[in-house]
Amino acid sequence: MKHYDVVAAVIYREDKILCMQKGKTKFPYTSFKFEFPGGKIEQGETPQQALKRELMEEMNYDITVGDRLITVNHEYPDFSISLTAFLCTAATPDFKMNEHIAFKWCTKDELDKLEWAAADIGIVRAIKNY
Repeated sequence: MKHYDVVAAVIYREDKILCMQKGKTKFPYTSFKFEFPGGKIEQGETPQQALKRELMEEMNYDITVGDRLITVNHEYPDFSISLTAFLCTAATPDFKMNEHIAFKWCTKDELDKLEWAAADIGIVRAIKNY
C-alpha cells in the first residue's frame, strides 16, 4: 500500500477556520468531502515549505505557517497517509480555488456540520480540544 506524508493548513481568520471542499477524485470515499487545504510533501521540503507551496499552487494563497497542531495517521482502502496539520494565518481572506469546488469559513462549533475526509476528522477533533 502506498504511503504519503501530507500537510494541512488550519487557517484562522476572525475566529473562523477555512474549510475546503474537494471535487470528484479517483476514490469515491474522498470525493466531495471537506478537508483542510494542503498536500503531499515533496522530497527535500520541510513540512512548512510544502504547505506554503501547496497553498500557492491550489489557491494562490500566501499563508504564515505557525505551530504544529497534530499528526493523524490514517489508512484509506487504497493508500495510507500521515497528515500533519499546522495552525496558520493569512493576511487576506482572498484566494482562488484552483482545485476545490467550494469553501466555508466555520467556527469551531460549525465544523461538525460538514462531511469531512476521514483523515481530517482527527484534525477537527484536535481543533475542538485546542
